[in-house]
Amino acid sequence: MARFQLAGQDHTLVVEVTPLGQPRQIRAAVTRLNDIRRELPGAYPVAGAVYIGPQSARILKSNNFGFVDLSGNCYLALENAFIEKEGKRNVRPSTRPLRSLFAPRATRVIRVLLVEPERAWRLEELGRAAEVSLGHSHNVIKRLEELAWVERDDSQRFRLSKPADLLEGWCESYTYRANERVSYLAPERVTRKFMGEVARVAGVEGRRYAFTLNAGAALLAPSLRLPAVHCYLEGDPVPVAQALGLRPAAEADGALHFFAPYDLGVFYGAFEKGGLKVVCLPQLYADLVHYESRGREQAEHLRREAMGY
Repeated sequence: MARFQLAGQDHTLVVEVTPLGQPRQIRAAVTRLNDIRRELPGAYPVAGAVYIGPQSARILKSNNFGFVDLSGNCYLALENAFIEKEGKRNVRPSTRPLRSLFAPRATRVIRVLLVEPERAWRLEELGRAAEVSLGHSHNVIKRLEELAWVERDDSQRFRLSKPADLLEGWCESYTYRANERVSYLAPERVTRKFMGEVARVAGVEGRRYAFTLNAGAALLAPSLRLPAVHCYLEGDPVPVAQALGLRPAAEADGALHFFAPYDLGVFYGAFEKGGLKVVCLPQLYADLVHYESRGREQAEHLRREAMGY
């Protein structure tokens, strides 16, 4: 509890600290904060955690509670003052208990579930779609059930009950920089025509590919600028780059960046837009969230306009 005076007005803040700021823990904290509000009607209840992401922030704001975290995010709406700071990344990742859930092969299952969040799955169907063993898919689902992020129906099929929580949990533990990158200078201005050439050569070479980051977002929203092209490519990028007449470059100078996928599951759910392959929407969102060049803004627009959770 903290009492202070601001501009001649007395204020009392009561902070409920929770070790994890995941939506599940924040919902539990909301119950306790409501109790505080009833017991101390003049106080302003505030949630505190190591990190409070966008979904958790929305939960707290919708209940008229404030929040602060150790990453620099905060929201305090007092009678005579308003303080808000959001968009800071988790400087102390709190996902250690979830590490195995978001390991590379486990994310194959996560990605399949997020691509079709309304679908009811049997365990065998999920394993086949994710290309993992029955035992592996069982372990992932068991962990998701413990987190109350999936639910089973009477026929023992299961579906996501909290896709937004799962998406944000994944994003907290993942960055596109987990993929090995090779950069190249482009012989011409980066355009969708150039992207078409990349796709054509990848096809001739028999490689799977899928555009992501700005390139993927620009295919969905043609009005977006295209300063560089980022593309997942299966296998060695050198033959493709040579066929395109590209020269290697430092990351900062490159116009085309090939990602060697940290796991081939990144190609699951890839779809065509304008004749070119784009990673599935959950993968595109997870990549954009940590992209330095307006990535979070583009990610939230994608989520709001195309994903529905």
